[in-house]
Amino acid sequence: MLIKFYIKPRKGVLDPQGRAVAENLRSLGFDSVKDVKVGKYIEVYVDETDREKAVEMAKDMAKKALVNEIIEDYQFEVVEE
Repeated sequence: MLIKFYIKPRKGVLDPQGRAVAENLRSLGFDSVKDVKVGKYIEVYVDETDREKAVEMAKDMAKKALVNEIIEDYQFEVVEE
């Protein structure tokens, strides 16, 4: 199975990279760009056939290793290959 993690800064957390991207886009004429959040996309391939176990593994991975829950929000999806 494949677990896809989508991680981004929480609302209200300073995101200097997102700010730089937003300013660059506006300088290129994309005047309607209001804000940009730059995050992480992570793919984890696991040798697991039970979807519920994969979901629990994903939650555990996020909490223990992949996400700083103080400053980041995340979502994940489990995809059968």
